Amino acid sequence: MNYEIQKSDDEWKRQLSPEEYRVLRRAGTERAFTGKYHDSKDDGVYVCAGCGNPLFDSNTKYDSGTGWPSYYEPIAPDAVVEYEDRSMLFVRTEVCCSKCGGHLGHVFTDGPQPTGLRYCMNSAAVRLKPRGEQG
Repeated sequence: MNYEIQKSDDEWKRQLSPEEYRVLRRAGTERAFTGKYHDSKDDGVYVCAGCGNPLFDSNTKYDSGTGWPSYYEPIAPDAVVEYEDRSMLFVRTEVCCSKCGGHLGHVFTDGPQPTGLRYCMNSAAVRLKPRGEQG
């Protein structure tokens, strides 16, 4: 897929921390309960750490008990894109930023209502912007 924001691998490496690069550009996963936002209760909007695209509102964040920040829906239907991920022994749905293609995490169907979804994201893939400061 062609994304609005295109950068070379070297440009991403210069812009991102090593952990952000590993997660966003190499589809890495941080260890459970180690990410900055897994237990955050702060108010605001979670944006892509690669490009600043608004992804999730803190009002949709909940404690899934998994050790990763979890949300029941994206901030807008077009904020993320989803792909079939067959990299493990089972099929998952990968979630990426719709503007830069950065890997954010995966979505599962065991979340709370109203959607029943659990967007299980990596803290290294997002940054929390206080409400009104994103963009």
